[in-house]
Amino acid sequence: MIDVVGAITLTLVFALLSASLILVGRVPPAMRLRLAGAALTWFALIGALAALGLFGLERIGTIAVGVAVLAPVVFGGVVVARSAVLREAVLTLPLPLLIGVHGGRLLGIFFVLLYSAGRLPPTFALSAGWGDIAVGALAPVVAWAVYQRVGGWRGLVLIWNAVGLVDLVTAVTLGVGSAPNSPARFIFETPNSGTIASLPWVLIPGLLVPLYLLTHIAIFVQLARRDHREPVAAFLAEAVPVLADSRNPAPPRARRTYRGSGSHP
Repeated sequence: MIDVVGAITLTLVFALLSASLILVGRVPPAMRLRLAGAALTWFALIGALAALGLFGLERIGTIAVGVAVLAPVVFGGVVVARSAVLREAVLTLPLPLLIGVHGGRLLGIFFVLLYSAGRLPPTFALSAGWGDIAVGALAPVVAWAVYQRVGGWRGLVLIWNAVGLVDLVTAVTLGVGSAPNSPARFIFETPNSGTIASLPWVLIPGLLVPLYLLTHIAIFVQLARRDHREPVAAFLAEAVPVLADSRNPAPPRARRTYRGSGSHP
């Protein structure tokens, strides 16, 4: 039963996360379609490889999972660096949105449930599970602090973002370190972390972890910008027309330029 619930939930979270970033990003409609197509292709590829058992194979299974985590991050970083349109989209994504989407990491509860069912080792499952739960629970609070411009919000975002990034890196490290036949195994608990290499759970390292890593990087990039004073109204003026009809911009007098890093005209 938990596998069925996990499959539905993980698919919905990936769809909502991808849709949020694609729709709100300041990119032309044609680019949105290409990004949506890329997300669907990515989902189908990971699902197909997992169904074929690639991630569970001896010797190369753990390596394949590692590639599934790192390849999208590297590829996404290169593509954004080479595309002025995508760079602008990343820099103008609302910072509260980039933080708020991490609320989906409350799904870390599945690691705890799988451990309780005797399907994951304690070191990996409890660290990854409770770490994700903590980061996910704090995400709306931190996003609200940015939205309201609470005093010291920049430092709060920096600390939360660093903790969230370290949590993901730690989870991947412990997963690889406790996987069966892993060339880098250093945790020999029973059971091992092999469950994560099977459907639907492989959707976590194959889809969600890379996407969350990319959003962490985007947050750091925005924090590095010098001006962080954008009003909430600027975000609403930019995001709402885009969601309603990207081809029907707001009248010039009402249109404001929102930048995720915080600049405004």
